[in-house]
Amino acid sequence: MAANVETMFYVREVPWHGLGTQVDEALDSKDALRISGLDWKVTQESIYMSSGEVITNYKVNVRETDKQVLGVVSDRYQIVQNEEAFAFTDALLGEGVKFETAGSLQTGKKIWLLAILPDKYKILGEDINPYLVFSNAHDGMGSIKICMTPIRVVCQNTLNIALSNANRTWSTKHIGNIQNKLYEAQRTLQQADNYMKKLNDEFEELYMIKLTDEKVNKFINDLIEMPKGASDLQMKNVNYLRNDLRTRYFEAPDLKVIDNNGYRLISAVSDFATHVKPLRTTKTYGENLFIKTIEGNPVIDKAYEMLKAA
Repeated sequence: MAANVETMFYVREVPWHGLGTQVDEALDSKDALRISGLDWKVTQESIYMSSGEVITNYKVNVRETDKQVLGVVSDRYQIVQNEEAFAFTDALLGEGVKFETAGSLQTGKKIWLLAILPDKYKILGEDINPYLVFSNAHDGMGSIKICMTPIRVVCQNTLNIALSNANRTWSTKHIGNIQNKLYEAQRTLQQADNYMKKLNDEFEELYMIKLTDEKVNKFINDLIEMPKGASDLQMKNVNYLRNDLRTRYFEAPDLKVIDNNGYRLISAVSDFATHVKPLRTTKTYGENLFIKTIEGNPVIDKAYEMLKAA
């Protein structure tokens, strides 16, 4: 992600890419907009052929401050300014909302902001804080997305499991009356509370699934599959990942105090999926990890489905 992060701020802990401005505490929207480097506007300009003729039905999104081209869009595309994203989150969460991080990726083509939701939850005795993520694409290649992501406070790993009976995301395209659509997103908070209640129910069920060490090891082997006809390098890599997950389940201090059960295992998988060092760090690794915070992590979802089917 380091190559893709343009500007950002973060609270306290240095993020994985080591970039951005560190602050001691979460910021209000005015300071967050400025310190994250998102205090710029997007304008739309006409596109011309080399002959000087205007190309109809399309515009180009341009950053006003430095004329950085962000993307070519249809003339139906409605801009949502960065300032509007912060203002919307302020209105959604109410007075006193604080932002933990915000920034831009790919020279401003994509922006995000993350704010902690006011309600706190305990699931099976653990503190779980829900966060709201607002992401927007100025390049015409993505939608406006708002999601709620629960995070275990003790180790900062995400628990955004896909539940069939509860939603945690909302999105819309950049067309039509955007302001009216954003007002519809206020249901996200209602969804958040419902999601957390359903998540609590699901984790209570997982807690009742008792596991032996043998079952845990088999589960890990099934979750991180060995390819057929694997080369020596592939076997080494798969075993590295399996051992990492085993260590998180059997040795992590925050999980040692939990009985050997499905909740402990899904927490270990979540910790693994959120924090494991990749076998090969690509330029987009960090960005992909952040996207999984919004979209959901397929490894966690797979583990959850496997446990439910056990």
